[in-house]
Amino acid sequence: MNFFSDERAAELRELFFESAQDQLQELNEAGILLETDPADSEALARVRRAMHTLKGDAAACGFRQLSELAHDIEDLLTPKLVTERGEVVAEIVLSAADSFHAMLGAHRGNLQPPDITELRAHIRSLAENPKSVRGSQPLHSPHEWTSKDKQPILAALRDKMPVYHLTLAVDPALQMPAAALQLIRAALEKCGTVVAQSPAVGTPVQTLPAVHAALSSSHPPEWIRARCQVPSIVSDISIEPLKLTEDEPRDALQVLLEAETAAESVSASASENGQGESPAEGAAGSPGVTGGMLGSAEAWLRVETSRIDTVMNLIGELIIGKSMLHRAINEFDQRFPKDALHNRLSDVLAFQSRVLGELQKSVMKIRMVPVEQLFRRLPRIVRDVAKARKKEIAIDMAGQNTDLDKSVLDALAEPMAHLVRNAADHGIETPEERLVLGKSARGTIRLDAYHQGNQVVIEVSDDGRGINHEKLMRKALEAGIVSEEEIKALAHDEILKLIFHPGLTTAEEVTEISGRGVGMDVVKTVMDRLKGRVAVESEPGRGTTIQLIAPLTLASIQALMFRVEQQHYAVPLDSVIEIARASDTEIHKIDGHEVIRLRDQVLSVVRLDQLIACTTTTQKTRHFVVTIGAGSHRFGLIVDGLVGEEELVIKAFEDRLVASELVSGASILGDGTVVLILNVPAVVSHLTQKRVLEVAV
Repeated sequence: MNFFSDERAAELRELFFESAQDQLQELNEAGILLETDPADSEALARVRRAMHTLKGDAAACGFRQLSELAHDIEDLLTPKLVTERGEVVAEIVLSAADSFHAMLGAHRGNLQPPDITELRAHIRSLAENPKSVRGSQPLHSPHEWTSKDKQPILAALRDKMPVYHLTLAVDPALQMPAAALQLIRAALEKCGTVVAQSPAVGTPVQTLPAVHAALSSSHPPEWIRARCQVPSIVSDISIEPLKLTEDEPRDALQVLLEAETAAESVSASASENGQGESPAEGAAGSPGVTGGMLGSAEAWLRVETSRIDTVMNLIGELIIGKSMLHRAINEFDQRFPKDALHNRLSDVLAFQSRVLGELQKSVMKIRMVPVEQLFRRLPRIVRDVAKARKKEIAIDMAGQNTDLDKSVLDALAEPMAHLVRNAADHGIETPEERLVLGKSARGTIRLDAYHQGNQVVIEVSDDGRGINHEKLMRKALEAGIVSEEEIKALAHDEILKLIFHPGLTTAEEVTEISGRGVGMDVVKTVMDRLKGRVAVESEPGRGTTIQLIAPLTLASIQALMFRVEQQHYAVPLDSVIEIARASDTEIHKIDGHEVIRLRDQVLSVVRLDQLIACTTTTQKTRHFVVTIGAGSHRFGLIVDGLVGEEELVIKAFEDRLVASELVSGASILGDGTVVLILNVPAVVSHLTQKRVLEVAV
């Protein structure tokens, strides 16, 4: 019986989906802690609370399969079993989190959820007879591919390559399973590319009932069958084509790459959900609001981001209205300087400005979230990569309380996942390599965040092998990205930025994790979209540091406005170093570039009409020079006149409305004047590339 209307039931389901994201994050964090220290009672308690809440909430919403899986895992989470088989139990918890994510995605999209029958059977087997389950036994049945195996399989299928699922039954009388694995692998490699294999060669096994392989091959199945008949080892072979379906569950790395960007806020992990049965669990499957949902609702109010964006846009309109009112009062004062109404209007404007300022700050605080919400998703990626590549990697985090706009944080989730995965896969060496180099066996990836003016800086650094400059230049030349002449003209930091070109990678091999030269291109694309920039520092043998520098918010900025001809422009105030006056006689040309001498320093200057298509109708002999700084770069903008400093509400516009990437947005003043906001990082990049091309010519 459904006690709620369809609309109320839909609201309850949506509330469950949002709340479940927090519980899954809690499972990932606590599962990693449990894997590190099985005796950690607090980590075990966190896992039990998350499972307890998921079980009750899923039952309340009618997701019986999800609730039953959580119940099975709860039976497994006894202190005795966790102490004895902590690593196996932690692996199950992490895999269950992936399964929960896939099931939630399927339910949310009204798709068929993945089959978890064999996972539940394995959990029950371990709970009933823990000693019978070997530590090396995979979590899933052999034909249920692990999260590590799924990505290369899906990649091969997306490349339109035929992929077969081979099941090779092994002779029960076999005495040497390890040697048999190597012989089977050799036979498979003669038939095509082995995308995945379970168990893998080198895995210690006591018994070998069957070997499962995902084989990419252009040969027909019967030809493959004949080549894989290893005498005295393979007793039977089954070959089935693998197909890519929409409801294919996503692997752990893809799950964390998406980074749960739909979640609006994170429930406090300290809120207790209780260890006893909730009313919803007592009536399994009957709809109702559970204790877990009520607990989070008391402390948090979940609001869609679009609603906050709407409020922010309305505040932007109010700011424009305030500017219009201010101009009207000034005009009134000029016409009627002695009118007593002027003081009353000024008081009203001051009151309205103060209230509007507080309102804007309050809404901005609602949009601002700690970067911890981004950082806490990344240890799972590091853990999965380290396990897959047999590395020892620690992750160190600082600056978690640094605030930034929610929309900026969501946009940075994918670049951060790529950077952390690259650092773990390519940056950190294997324990053996590190010991030879005199380093500790365990590498370290450090995450840090801090404010820098009106921007936020997020650093990803590692103490790994660093970027080999010679190899990077050689790869860039081989790929045709730059020529020999251009390479010679590039500065040190410009050489490092070659890694952001699509398809360029210094990796010697393409792994299932990275190495295709795609990830860093994604990082650059996202940062360009945010009107931010990326800085790279690397020392071979010592490590690499990559900084993502993004604006704190995309809603409004403090800007300096100036005029070129009849058009108004603006730059973020924190990019302005100083303003000077210069005449035509003080502007000189060196190698075709205009420069001025400013306090014993030579400063490159550029006229705005040379950057953005605009028509110059008058010639002035006296100019303002606005000195702009972006990182280590300095340059001067020659402008006709200064308008002043003002807070501008950024209005993004479609690409078709402006042809130049050097303009990031626009704003409207109180008198209706349109102000174009310059994209300072893009201007710096444009000037740098222009000079490199001129040197090459």
